[in-house]
Amino acid sequence: MKILMVASEAVPFSKTGGLADVVGALPQALSALGHDLGVVLPLYRMTKLENPATVFDSLTVPVGPQVHFPAVRTLTRDGVKFYFVDSPVFFDRAALYGTPAGDYPDNAERFALFCRGAVEIAQLHFRPYVFHCHDWQSALVPVLLRSVYSRSPAASRPPVLFTIHNLGYQGLFHPDVLSQIGLPAGLFTIDGLEFYGKVNLLKGGLVFSDAINTVSRGYAREIQTEELGFGLDGLLRHRSAVVSGILNGVDYAQWDPSTDKHLAAGFGPGRLAGKRQCKQDLLAAFKMPEANADRPLIGIVSRLTVQKGADLIAQVAEELMAEDLALVVLGSGEKAYEELMASLARRFPDKVGVRIAYDDALAHKIEAGADMFLMPSRYEPCGLNQIYSLKYGTVPVVRATGGLDDTVEDFDPATGAGTGFKFREYTGEAMMEAIRRALQAFQAPAQWKKLMANGMAQDYSWGASAAQYARLYESLAAGRG
Repeated sequence: MKILMVASEAVPFSKTGGLADVVGALPQALSALGHDLGVVLPLYRMTKLENPATVFDSLTVPVGPQVHFPAVRTLTRDGVKFYFVDSPVFFDRAALYGTPAGDYPDNAERFALFCRGAVEIAQLHFRPYVFHCHDWQSALVPVLLRSVYSRSPAASRPPVLFTIHNLGYQGLFHPDVLSQIGLPAGLFTIDGLEFYGKVNLLKGGLVFSDAINTVSRGYAREIQTEELGFGLDGLLRHRSAVVSGILNGVDYAQWDPSTDKHLAAGFGPGRLAGKRQCKQDLLAAFKMPEANADRPLIGIVSRLTVQKGADLIAQVAEELMAEDLALVVLGSGEKAYEELMASLARRFPDKVGVRIAYDDALAHKIEAGADMFLMPSRYEPCGLNQIYSLKYGTVPVVRATGGLDDTVEDFDPATGAGTGFKFREYTGEAMMEAIRRALQAFQAPAQWKKLMANGMAQDYSWGASAAQYARLYESLAAGRG
């Protein structure tokens, strides 16, 4: 089957978050199953291509009153055809979506051009059986197919699967944007793109796509609630018959402690000596005393934001520091939480190491060297670090939400079943109770080794997830047949 994915980022070409990891890995897994995959991406300044071919030197793409002429470059990687919409005026910029001062003010025009380019590639070159669009930046594809391209032959309007990676990002703009990007004014209704007086591009994707999915079963349920629906829960409940959840996989070629080149020593199930070396190496990387090698070491690799539960850590920072543990933190985010972490490192230099940055090699070292990994998220569509942690024998302590709830089984010391520690109530007190249960289990070495082994036996590779996507594509294509 021919599937054309449309997304704003994908490794190794561009990345700001987990979306890029998914769009980098899922097409390869589908290709391995025998499907014909194309992926449309913007050609950003950060995108480095080696000897790409040119599909179109100049593709005519109207965006409202303006007409643009982007080129389309292509290359094939691991059996997947990648297409890059090359419009320097829109995409030759320092960042993908904006600067620290805020989003680029012309993001609607930028991604309108991108989506129209993707539809043109589908019509003129790739001709997919199914479109698979990801997040608000690609949401205009189904809108265009049902409006501007509605008179095209039926064969050129394949069904659309729309994947929500994070409902909190919606693409909200002033109503004037409809004329600026060339969409009919009639779309600005409650049944279209109107959302509390603004244009909501993500809502357009949810209204006009044939099926909707998100990146875990738990998150598919949660986005239909008022608490985590970000104002779109009513629409999602209305369309619940076509809403599903498929858990993200992980790339074990990059995340495997037996082959990870970032580590001081390799290790795996049944041969855990290398993990002790990795812990010592991690402590050295943060310039922390070697005595911490005998303490339980908690790792955090995260954006330091409320969504990721940084406010819970702030609530109980003093209680946390009163425990016999060590803590290493890698991340950046909201200034108040960056300052909180830096303050803990200054006050407790023997127990806390903090790096306000993102460092991929150090992230691998934390996954390998920590004993526990803390993810107290307010909401978490899927989450990948808890899955990496399982593979590395690093026991996750997580809030039971979204993909965290789906992938971590609460440990039962009576039976030895389970892979980590979970808490449900979003409070610092509940988080501390889960941490204390983990610390208690750590004091029983045989029990802790069993817990580590349970996690390392889990398999969240892309194969199973890709097979679920393939079945969903086939049902959509059959429905249009």
